[in-house]
Amino acid sequence: MTGSDPPRPPVTGGDGRPGELAIVLHTHMPYVEGFGSWPFGEEWLWEAIAGCYLPLLEILDRGAQLTLSVTPVLCDQLEAPGLADRFRSFLVDVRRETHRIDAATMRAAGEPLLAAELERAAGDYEQALARFEEIDGDVLGRLAAHATWTSSATHAVLPMCATDAGARLQIAAGIAGHRARCGAWGGGFWLPECAYAPWLDPLLAAAGVRASCVDLTDHFGLGSPDQLRPLRSSAGPLLVPIDRASIELVWHDDGYPSDGGYRDHHHLTACHHRPWANDGGSYDHDRALGLARTHAADFVSRTIERLRPGGGLVVCAMDTEFLGHWWYEGIAWLEAVIDEAGRQGLRLAALDDALARHEAVDLAAGDLGVSSWGAGRDLSTWDCPAVAGLAFAARDAELRTLHRGREAGELAVRELLGVQASDWAFLMTRAMAGDYPLERVAGHAGNLRRALAGEAVDPAVVRNLGVHADIAALLEP
Repeated sequence: MTGSDPPRPPVTGGDGRPGELAIVLHTHMPYVEGFGSWPFGEEWLWEAIAGCYLPLLEILDRGAQLTLSVTPVLCDQLEAPGLADRFRSFLVDVRRETHRIDAATMRAAGEPLLAAELERAAGDYEQALARFEEIDGDVLGRLAAHATWTSSATHAVLPMCATDAGARLQIAAGIAGHRARCGAWGGGFWLPECAYAPWLDPLLAAAGVRASCVDLTDHFGLGSPDQLRPLRSSAGPLLVPIDRASIELVWHDDGYPSDGGYRDHHHLTACHHRPWANDGGSYDHDRALGLARTHAADFVSRTIERLRPGGGLVVCAMDTEFLGHWWYEGIAWLEAVIDEAGRQGLRLAALDDALARHEAVDLAAGDLGVSSWGAGRDLSTWDCPAVAGLAFAARDAELRTLHRGREAGELAVRELLGVQASDWAFLMTRAMAGDYPLERVAGHAGNLRRALAGEAVDPAVVRNLGVHADIAALLEP
Protein backbone atom coordinates (compact mmCIF):
# COMPACT_ATOMS: atom_id res chain seq x y z
CA MET A 1 0.00 0.00 0.00
CA THR A 2 1.35 3.44 -0.91
CA GLY A 3 0.63 6.88 0.43
CA SER A 4 -1.54 7.58 -2.67
CA ASP A 5 -3.89 4.64 -2.05
CA PRO A 6 -7.41 5.66 -0.97
CA PRO A 7 -8.43 4.68 2.58
CA ARG A 8 -10.25 1.40 2.89
CA PRO A 9 -13.73 1.07 4.42
CA PRO A 10 -13.84 0.62 8.23
CA VAL A 11 -13.17 -2.88 9.53
CA THR A 12 -16.13 -4.83 10.86
CA GLY A 13 -16.51 -8.35 12.16
CA GLY A 14 -18.06 -11.14 10.16
CA ASP A 15 -21.40 -10.40 11.83
CA GLY A 16 -21.22 -6.70 11.02
CA ARG A 17 -20.21 -5.58 14.52
CA PRO A 18 -17.69 -2.72 14.60
CA GLY A 19 -14.05 -3.45 15.12
CA GLU A 20 -11.65 -0.88 16.45
CA LEU A 21 -8.32 -0.32 18.16
CA ALA A 22 -7.70 1.72 21.31
CA ILE A 23 -4.08 2.48 22.13
CA VAL A 24 -3.73 3.30 25.81
CA LEU A 25 -0.51 4.99 26.88
CA HIS A 26 0.13 4.75 30.60
CA THR A 27 2.47 7.60 31.48
CA HIS A 28 4.30 7.18 34.75
CA MET A 29 7.52 7.92 36.59
CA PRO A 30 8.21 7.17 40.26
CA TYR A 31 9.02 10.25 42.31
CA VAL A 32 12.71 10.68 41.46
CA GLU A 33 12.86 14.47 41.12
CA GLY A 34 15.38 15.61 43.72
CA PHE A 35 16.15 12.07 44.91
CA GLY A 36 19.53 11.26 43.39
CA SER A 37 20.91 11.98 39.93
CA TRP A 38 23.18 9.47 38.19
CA PRO A 39 22.90 6.54 37.70
CA PHE A 40 19.60 6.32 39.61
CA GLY A 41 17.33 9.25 40.24
CA GLU A 42 16.05 12.28 38.42
CA GLU A 43 18.08 11.54 35.29
CA TRP A 44 15.33 9.00 34.52
CA LEU A 45 12.85 11.87 34.44
CA TRP A 46 15.03 14.07 32.24
CA GLU A 47 15.49 11.25 29.72
CA ALA A 48 11.75 10.53 29.65
CA ILE A 49 10.94 14.19 29.02
CA ALA A 50 13.53 14.49 26.26
CA GLY A 51 13.07 11.16 24.50
CA CYS A 52 9.41 10.42 25.10
CA TYR A 53 7.09 13.14 26.40
CA LEU A 54 8.18 16.00 24.17
CA PRO A 55 8.13 13.94 20.93
CA LEU A 56 4.80 12.39 21.93
CA LEU A 57 3.26 15.83 22.45
CA GLU A 58 3.84 16.57 18.77
CA ILE A 59 1.64 13.59 17.86
CA LEU A 60 -1.01 14.36 20.47
CA ASP A 61 -1.21 18.00 19.44
CA ARG A 62 -2.11 16.88 15.93
CA GLY A 63 -5.28 15.26 17.27
CA ALA A 64 -4.27 11.60 17.35
CA GLN A 65 -7.01 9.40 18.80
CA LEU A 66 -4.96 7.96 21.63
CA THR A 67 -5.85 7.43 25.27
CA LEU A 68 -3.40 9.08 27.63
CA SER A 69 -3.19 8.12 31.27
CA VAL A 70 -0.88 10.30 33.34
CA THR A 71 -0.12 9.39 36.94
CA PRO A 72 -0.47 12.05 39.63
CA VAL A 73 3.04 11.30 40.90
CA LEU A 74 4.48 12.20 37.49
CA CYS A 75 2.45 15.41 37.54
CA ASP A 76 3.79 16.14 41.04
CA GLN A 77 7.29 16.12 39.60
CA LEU A 78 6.52 18.06 36.43
CA GLU A 79 5.21 20.98 38.49
CA ALA A 80 8.01 20.88 41.09
CA PRO A 81 9.87 24.17 41.64
CA GLY A 82 13.12 24.44 39.72
CA LEU A 83 12.42 21.52 37.40
CA ALA A 84 12.68 23.52 34.16
CA ASP A 85 16.11 24.93 34.99
CA ARG A 86 17.50 21.56 36.03
CA PHE A 87 16.16 19.91 32.87
CA ARG A 88 17.77 22.59 30.71
CA SER A 89 21.04 22.09 32.56
CA PHE A 90 20.87 18.36 31.89
CA LEU A 91 20.42 18.92 28.16
CA VAL A 92 23.07 21.64 27.81
CA ASP A 93 25.67 20.87 30.45
CA VAL A 94 25.47 17.08 30.53
CA ARG A 95 24.23 15.64 27.26
CA ARG A 96 26.15 17.98 24.95
CA GLU A 97 29.38 17.20 26.74
CA THR A 98 28.90 13.44 27.11
CA HIS A 99 28.10 13.05 23.41
CA ARG A 100 31.16 15.12 22.52
CA ILE A 101 33.38 12.98 24.75
CA ASP A 102 32.06 9.69 23.39
CA ALA A 103 32.26 10.83 19.75
CA ALA A 104 35.88 11.94 20.21
CA THR A 105 36.73 8.63 21.88
CA MET A 106 35.21 6.63 19.01
CA ARG A 107 37.08 8.65 16.36
CA ALA A 108 40.34 8.16 18.21
CA ALA A 109 39.62 4.42 18.30
CA GLY A 110 39.11 4.31 14.52
CA GLU A 111 35.28 4.01 14.65
CA PRO A 112 34.04 6.86 12.43
CA LEU A 113 30.54 5.37 11.93
CA LEU A 114 29.96 5.10 15.65
CA ALA A 115 31.29 8.63 16.15
CA ALA A 116 28.97 9.95 13.44
CA GLU A 117 25.99 8.25 15.07
CA LEU A 118 26.83 9.78 18.44
CA GLU A 119 26.96 13.21 16.82
CA ARG A 120 23.60 12.59 15.15
CA ALA A 121 22.04 11.37 18.40
CA ALA A 122 23.25 14.50 20.19
CA GLY A 123 20.81 16.35 17.98
CA ASP A 124 17.91 14.59 19.73
CA TYR A 125 18.68 16.57 22.87
CA GLU A 126 19.04 19.82 20.94
CA GLN A 127 15.59 19.19 19.42
CA ALA A 128 14.22 18.44 22.88
CA LEU A 129 15.59 21.74 24.15
CA ALA A 130 14.01 23.61 21.24
CA ARG A 131 10.64 21.91 21.83
CA PHE A 132 10.86 22.61 25.54
CA GLU A 133 11.43 26.31 24.90
CA GLU A 134 8.63 26.44 22.33
CA ILE A 135 6.13 25.36 24.98
CA ASP A 136 7.73 27.60 27.64
CA GLY A 137 8.75 24.52 29.60
CA ASP A 138 5.14 23.61 30.35
CA VAL A 139 5.33 19.85 29.81
CA LEU A 140 2.70 19.25 32.48
CA GLY A 141 0.19 21.66 31.02
CA ARG A 142 0.57 20.22 27.55
CA LEU A 143 0.23 16.63 28.74
CA ALA A 144 -2.72 17.57 30.95
CA ALA A 145 -4.55 18.89 27.90
CA HIS A 146 -4.61 15.34 26.52
CA ALA A 147 -4.78 13.24 29.69
CA THR A 148 -8.21 11.66 30.14
CA TRP A 149 -7.32 8.83 32.55
CA THR A 150 -5.70 9.06 35.95
CA SER A 151 -4.33 6.56 38.44
CA SER A 152 -3.63 6.17 42.14
CA ALA A 153 -1.58 8.88 43.83
CA THR A 154 1.84 7.19 43.78
CA HIS A 155 1.14 4.13 41.66
CA ALA A 156 0.51 1.79 44.59
CA VAL A 157 -0.48 -1.79 43.81
CA LEU A 158 -3.96 -1.40 45.26
CA PRO A 159 -4.59 -5.10 46.12
CA MET A 160 -1.44 -4.90 48.27
CA CYS A 161 -2.88 -2.18 50.51
CA ALA A 162 -3.46 -3.40 54.06
CA THR A 163 -6.90 -1.80 54.39
CA ASP A 164 -9.77 -0.32 52.42
CA ALA A 165 -8.74 3.01 53.89
CA GLY A 166 -5.23 2.75 52.45
CA ALA A 167 -6.55 1.98 48.98
CA ARG A 168 -9.18 4.73 49.30
CA LEU A 169 -6.46 7.28 50.13
CA GLN A 170 -4.49 6.36 47.00
CA ILE A 171 -7.58 6.45 44.78
CA ALA A 172 -8.97 9.72 46.15
CA ALA A 173 -5.65 11.54 46.04
CA GLY A 174 -5.08 10.38 42.48
CA ILE A 175 -8.45 11.62 41.28
CA ALA A 176 -8.07 14.91 43.14
CA GLY A 177 -4.67 15.44 41.52
CA HIS A 178 -6.10 14.79 38.06
CA ARG A 179 -8.98 17.21 38.55
CA ALA A 180 -6.62 19.91 39.79
CA ARG A 181 -4.34 19.61 36.76
CA CYS A 182 -6.61 18.41 33.96
CA GLY A 183 -10.06 19.70 34.91
CA ALA A 184 -12.77 17.36 33.71
CA TRP A 185 -12.52 13.65 34.41
CA GLY A 186 -14.66 11.04 32.69
CA GLY A 187 -14.04 8.23 35.17
CA GLY A 188 -11.13 6.42 33.48
CA PHE A 189 -8.78 5.02 36.12
CA TRP A 190 -5.61 3.09 35.37
CA LEU A 191 -5.05 0.39 37.97
CA PRO A 192 -1.30 0.51 38.64
CA GLU A 193 0.37 -2.56 37.15
CA CYS A 194 -3.16 -3.54 36.01
CA ALA A 195 -3.37 -5.04 39.51
CA TYR A 196 -6.99 -5.95 40.20
CA ALA A 197 -8.88 -7.66 42.98
CA PRO A 198 -12.70 -7.87 43.19
CA TRP A 199 -12.74 -6.19 46.61
CA LEU A 200 -11.63 -2.98 44.90
CA ASP A 201 -14.85 -2.69 42.86
CA PRO A 202 -16.99 -0.87 45.45
CA LEU A 203 -14.13 1.48 46.37
CA LEU A 204 -13.63 2.39 42.72
CA ALA A 205 -17.35 2.85 42.14
CA ALA A 206 -17.71 5.09 45.20
CA ALA A 207 -14.88 7.29 43.88
CA GLY A 208 -16.62 7.75 40.53
CA VAL A 209 -14.51 5.34 38.48
CA ARG A 210 -16.32 4.23 35.33
CA ALA A 211 -13.68 2.05 33.67
CA SER A 212 -10.32 0.37 34.38
CA CYS A 213 -8.05 -1.88 32.35
CA VAL A 214 -7.31 -5.43 33.50
CA ASP A 215 -5.13 -8.28 32.23
CA LEU A 216 -7.33 -11.38 31.95
CA THR A 217 -5.08 -13.36 29.63
CA ASP A 218 -4.98 -16.34 31.96
CA HIS A 219 -8.72 -16.15 32.59
CA PHE A 220 -9.80 -16.16 28.93
CA GLY A 221 -6.69 -17.48 27.16
CA LEU A 222 -4.24 -15.66 24.91
CA GLY A 223 -5.97 -14.51 21.73
CA SER A 224 -9.49 -15.32 22.95
CA PRO A 225 -12.25 -13.17 21.40
CA ASP A 226 -13.52 -12.68 24.95
CA GLN A 227 -10.58 -10.32 25.40
CA LEU A 228 -12.29 -7.94 22.98
CA ARG A 229 -15.39 -7.21 25.08
CA PRO A 230 -15.63 -4.91 28.11
CA LEU A 231 -16.96 -6.46 31.30
CA ARG A 232 -19.28 -4.97 33.90
CA SER A 233 -18.56 -5.75 37.52
CA SER A 234 -21.40 -6.12 39.99
CA ALA A 235 -20.36 -2.85 41.64
CA GLY A 236 -20.60 -0.93 38.38
CA PRO A 237 -17.19 -0.01 36.87
CA LEU A 238 -16.33 -1.45 33.49
CA LEU A 239 -13.34 -3.78 33.42
CA VAL A 240 -11.65 -3.53 30.05
CA PRO A 241 -9.37 -6.45 29.09
CA ILE A 242 -6.08 -5.50 27.52
CA ASP A 243 -5.19 -7.65 24.52
CA ARG A 244 -1.91 -9.48 25.07
CA ALA A 245 -2.02 -10.94 21.57
CA SER A 246 -1.58 -7.41 20.21
CA ILE A 247 0.57 -5.98 22.98
CA GLU A 248 3.18 -8.72 22.72
CA LEU A 249 3.85 -7.85 19.09
CA VAL A 250 5.63 -4.92 20.70
CA TRP A 251 6.24 -5.87 24.32
CA HIS A 252 7.50 -9.46 24.07
CA ASP A 253 11.22 -10.21 24.16
CA ASP A 254 10.90 -11.32 20.54
CA GLY A 255 8.65 -8.40 19.54
CA TYR A 256 9.37 -5.71 16.97
CA PRO A 257 12.00 -3.85 19.07
CA SER A 258 14.26 -6.93 19.02
CA ASP A 259 14.85 -6.60 15.26
CA GLY A 260 18.52 -6.32 14.43
CA GLY A 261 18.18 -2.92 12.77
CA TYR A 262 16.82 -1.10 15.80
CA ARG A 263 19.03 0.66 18.32
CA ASP A 264 20.45 -1.57 21.04
CA HIS A 265 19.25 -0.22 24.38
CA HIS A 266 21.68 -2.28 26.44
CA HIS A 267 25.04 -1.78 24.67
CA LEU A 268 26.50 1.38 26.21
CA THR A 269 29.47 3.66 25.70
CA ALA A 270 31.48 4.98 28.64
CA CYS A 271 29.01 7.90 28.95
CA HIS A 272 26.00 5.60 28.57
CA HIS A 273 25.07 6.37 24.97
CA ARG A 274 23.91 3.83 22.42
CA PRO A 275 25.48 4.02 18.94
CA TRP A 276 25.04 0.31 18.15
CA ALA A 277 22.23 -1.62 16.51
CA ASN A 278 20.80 -4.86 17.90
CA ASP A 279 22.72 -6.81 15.26
CA GLY A 280 26.02 -5.51 16.64
CA GLY A 281 26.82 -3.07 13.85
CA SER A 282 26.77 0.71 14.01
CA TYR A 283 23.26 2.10 14.25
CA ASP A 284 21.67 3.40 11.03
CA HIS A 285 18.77 5.70 11.87
CA ASP A 286 17.24 5.76 8.39
CA ARG A 287 17.28 1.97 8.24
CA ALA A 288 15.57 1.81 11.64
CA LEU A 289 12.85 4.28 10.64
CA GLY A 290 12.10 2.11 7.61
CA LEU A 291 11.73 -0.88 9.92
CA ALA A 292 9.36 1.09 12.14
CA ARG A 293 7.09 1.79 9.18
CA THR A 294 7.18 -1.87 8.13
CA HIS A 295 6.32 -3.03 11.63
CA ALA A 296 3.55 -0.46 11.94
CA ALA A 297 1.93 -1.80 8.79
CA ASP A 298 2.27 -5.34 10.12
CA PHE A 299 0.76 -4.35 13.48
CA VAL A 300 -2.27 -2.78 11.83
CA SER A 301 -2.85 -5.70 9.48
CA ARG A 302 -2.58 -8.20 12.36
CA THR A 303 -5.03 -6.15 14.42
CA ILE A 304 -7.48 -6.17 11.54
CA GLU A 305 -7.23 -9.95 11.29
CA ARG A 306 -7.79 -10.14 15.05
CA LEU A 307 -11.05 -8.23 14.61
CA ARG A 308 -12.42 -9.80 11.43
CA PRO A 309 -14.23 -12.82 12.95
CA GLY A 310 -16.53 -10.92 15.30
CA GLY A 311 -15.50 -7.31 15.60
CA GLY A 312 -14.83 -5.97 19.07
CA LEU A 313 -12.33 -3.69 20.76
CA VAL A 314 -8.59 -4.37 20.77
CA VAL A 315 -7.01 -2.50 23.67
CA CYS A 316 -3.27 -2.22 23.19
CA ALA A 317 -1.92 -0.76 26.42
CA MET A 318 1.70 -0.03 27.19
CA ASP A 319 3.94 2.20 29.27
CA THR A 320 4.41 5.48 27.46
CA GLU A 321 8.09 5.52 28.43
CA PHE A 322 8.64 2.32 26.48
CA LEU A 323 8.21 4.42 23.35
CA GLY A 324 11.19 6.62 22.68
CA HIS A 325 13.24 5.55 25.70
CA TRP A 326 13.39 1.75 25.94
CA TRP A 327 12.43 1.41 22.28
CA TYR A 328 14.18 4.35 20.68
CA GLU A 329 12.11 4.17 17.49
CA GLY A 330 8.83 3.61 19.35
CA ILE A 331 7.45 7.11 18.79
CA ALA A 332 8.13 6.78 15.05
CA TRP A 333 6.38 3.39 15.10
CA LEU A 334 3.37 4.89 16.88
CA GLU A 335 3.12 7.71 14.39
CA ALA A 336 3.28 5.19 11.53
CA VAL A 337 0.57 3.06 13.18
CA ILE A 338 -1.75 6.08 13.21
CA ASP A 339 -1.07 6.67 9.53
CA GLU A 340 -1.43 2.98 8.61
CA ALA A 341 -4.71 2.63 10.53
CA GLY A 342 -6.24 5.30 8.33
CA ARG A 343 -4.95 3.71 5.14
CA GLN A 344 -5.96 0.16 6.04
CA GLY A 345 -9.42 1.03 7.33
CA LEU A 346 -8.83 0.34 11.02
CA ARG A 347 -10.69 2.67 13.31
CA LEU A 348 -8.36 4.08 15.96
CA ALA A 349 -10.40 5.39 18.86
CA ALA A 350 -10.03 6.95 22.27
CA LEU A 351 -10.97 4.28 24.78
CA ASP A 352 -13.76 6.25 26.46
CA ASP A 353 -15.41 6.85 23.08
CA ALA A 354 -14.98 3.22 22.03
CA LEU A 355 -16.56 1.87 25.22
CA ALA A 356 -19.77 3.69 24.36
CA ARG A 357 -20.01 1.58 21.18
CA HIS A 358 -19.37 -1.85 22.70
CA GLU A 359 -21.87 -3.62 24.90
CA ALA A 360 -20.40 -4.81 28.18
CA VAL A 361 -20.73 -8.41 29.36
CA ASP A 362 -22.05 -8.74 32.91
CA LEU A 363 -19.75 -10.55 35.32
CA ALA A 364 -21.08 -13.14 37.71
CA ALA A 365 -20.11 -12.71 41.36
CA GLY A 366 -16.76 -14.38 42.05
CA ASP A 367 -15.99 -14.80 38.35
CA LEU A 368 -12.63 -13.02 38.56
CA GLY A 369 -9.75 -13.28 40.98
CA VAL A 370 -6.60 -11.27 41.59
CA SER A 371 -4.57 -10.43 38.49
CA SER A 372 -1.94 -8.01 37.15
CA TRP A 373 0.16 -7.49 34.05
CA GLY A 374 3.33 -8.34 35.99
CA ALA A 375 5.34 -11.53 35.70
CA GLY A 376 3.01 -14.47 36.14
CA ARG A 377 0.06 -12.07 35.88
CA ASP A 378 -0.22 -12.20 39.65
CA LEU A 379 1.16 -10.07 42.51
CA SER A 380 4.45 -11.96 42.91
CA THR A 381 6.56 -9.11 41.53
CA TRP A 382 5.50 -7.02 44.54
CA ASP A 383 4.89 -9.82 47.03
CA CYS A 384 7.70 -12.37 47.06
CA PRO A 385 10.63 -13.24 49.37
CA ALA A 386 12.98 -10.87 47.54
CA VAL A 387 10.81 -7.86 48.39
CA ALA A 388 9.17 -9.05 51.60
CA GLY A 389 10.84 -6.25 53.55
CA LEU A 390 9.36 -3.63 51.24
CA ALA A 391 5.89 -5.19 51.36
CA PHE A 392 5.91 -5.31 55.16
CA ALA A 393 7.28 -1.76 55.38
CA ALA A 394 4.36 -0.49 53.30
CA ARG A 395 1.79 -2.34 55.42
CA ASP A 396 3.43 -1.19 58.63
CA ALA A 397 3.46 2.43 57.45
CA GLU A 398 -0.19 2.26 56.45
CA LEU A 399 -1.37 0.71 59.72
CA ARG A 400 0.71 3.10 61.83
CA THR A 401 -0.75 6.08 60.00
CA LEU A 402 -4.29 4.76 60.17
CA HIS A 403 -3.92 4.07 63.90
CA ARG A 404 -3.01 7.70 64.57
CA GLY A 405 -6.00 8.94 62.60
CA ARG A 406 -6.24 12.69 62.15
CA GLU A 407 -3.30 13.19 64.48
CA ALA A 408 -1.05 11.64 61.84
CA GLY A 409 -0.90 14.91 59.95
CA GLU A 410 -0.39 15.78 56.29
CA LEU A 411 3.36 15.12 56.20
CA ALA A 412 3.02 11.55 57.49
CA VAL A 413 0.28 10.84 54.94
CA ARG A 414 2.46 12.09 52.08
CA GLU A 415 5.39 9.97 53.27
CA LEU A 416 3.03 6.98 53.42
CA LEU A 417 2.21 7.52 49.77
CA GLY A 418 5.93 7.51 49.03
CA VAL A 419 6.40 4.14 50.76
CA GLN A 420 3.45 2.59 48.91
CA ALA A 421 4.76 3.21 45.38
CA SER A 422 4.86 0.02 43.31
CA ASP A 423 8.14 0.96 41.67
CA TRP A 424 10.43 0.12 44.57
CA ALA A 425 9.52 -3.57 44.62
CA PHE A 426 9.55 -3.73 40.82
CA LEU A 427 13.07 -2.32 40.69
CA MET A 428 14.18 -4.81 43.32
CA THR A 429 12.74 -7.92 41.66
CA ARG A 430 14.21 -6.84 38.32
CA ALA A 431 17.56 -5.89 39.90
CA MET A 432 17.50 -2.66 37.94
CA ALA A 433 18.67 -0.03 40.41
CA GLY A 434 20.97 -1.44 43.06
CA ASP A 435 20.05 -0.34 46.58
CA TYR A 436 18.20 2.76 45.36
CA PRO A 437 14.69 1.39 46.02
CA LEU A 438 15.71 0.18 49.49
CA GLU A 439 17.09 3.63 50.29
CA ARG A 440 13.92 5.31 49.07
CA VAL A 441 11.59 3.13 51.15
CA ALA A 442 13.79 3.50 54.21
CA GLY A 443 13.83 7.27 53.78
CA HIS A 444 10.08 7.67 53.44
CA ALA A 445 9.34 5.16 56.23
CA GLY A 446 11.82 6.83 58.56
CA ASN A 447 10.35 10.28 57.97
CA LEU A 448 6.86 8.88 58.51
CA ARG A 449 7.82 7.37 61.87
CA ARG A 450 9.43 10.63 62.98
CA ALA A 451 6.37 12.60 61.92
CA LEU A 452 4.05 10.24 63.81
CA ALA A 453 6.27 10.55 66.89
CA GLY A 454 5.95 14.32 66.81
CA GLU A 455 9.58 14.87 65.88
CA ALA A 456 10.53 17.75 63.63
CA VAL A 457 10.66 16.74 59.97
CA ASP A 458 11.50 19.30 57.31
CA PRO A 459 8.52 19.35 54.87
CA ALA A 460 11.00 19.98 52.06
CA VAL A 461 12.32 16.42 52.28
CA VAL A 462 9.12 15.07 50.71
CA ARG A 463 9.40 17.75 48.00
CA ASN A 464 6.26 17.97 45.83
CA LEU A 465 5.10 14.40 46.43
CA GLY A 466 1.43 13.67 47.11
CA VAL A 467 0.35 17.29 47.34
CA HIS A 468 -3.33 16.45 46.75
CA ALA A 469 -3.60 13.80 49.46
CA ASP A 470 -6.35 14.40 52.00
CA ILE A 471 -6.22 12.57 55.28
CA ALA A 472 -10.02 12.56 55.32
CA ALA A 473 -9.99 9.74 52.74
CA LEU A 474 -8.03 7.62 55.19
CA LEU A 475 -10.56 8.20 57.94
CA GLU A 476 -13.81 7.40 56.13
CA PRO A 477 -15.73 4.50 57.70
